[in-house]
Amino acid sequence: MSDLLALYQEVILDHTKRPRNFRALAEPSRHAEGYNPLCGDKVTIYLRMDGDRISDISFQGSGCAISTASASILTESLKGKTRSEADALFERFHDLVTGKGEGNGKLLPLGKLAVFSGVSEFPTRVKCATLAWHTFRSALSGGETATTE
Repeated sequence: MSDLLALYQEVILDHTKRPRNFRALAEPSRHAEGYNPLCGDKVTIYLRMDGDRISDISFQGSGCAISTASASILTESLKGKTRSEADALFERFHDLVTGKGEGNGKLLPLGKLAVFSGVSEFPTRVKCATLAWHTFRSALSGGETATTE
C-alpha cells in the first residue's frame, strides 16, 4: 500500500507543479468563480459547451496542492463529457472524498481521480479537493460563484 500512496502523491505533485488546462478560455460559454474561505483557495472554471457536451474546459486560480491538482485532473476528466456524464462523475468523486466511495468494499472507477481517496481522512481537505468541482457545477448551471461554505 505504501507504493500506491507514493504513486498517488506523485500524481498530485505533478498536477500541482504542471497543472493541465491552466489558462483562461477564450470566449467561454460559461464560467464561474469559486472560493474556499477556510484556506483562501480561489479558482475560476471556464467551459465551452457544444450542445450538451463539454468541448473545452480550463481553469485559473491559486491554492494548495490538493486544490490545484483537483482542478487540473477535473479538466482532463471532464473534457468531452456530456452534462449527465459530468454529473455522474461529480457524484462519484464527491462520494470518494467524503468517504462514501466504497460501495460493497470496492471503489467506483474514477481513473486518476482515485488519487484523492485519502482526502476523506482529513475533513478540512475535502473542501480543497471539491472546490473546483463545486465551481464547475456552478458554471454548468449558469451560476457565477461557488463557495465551500
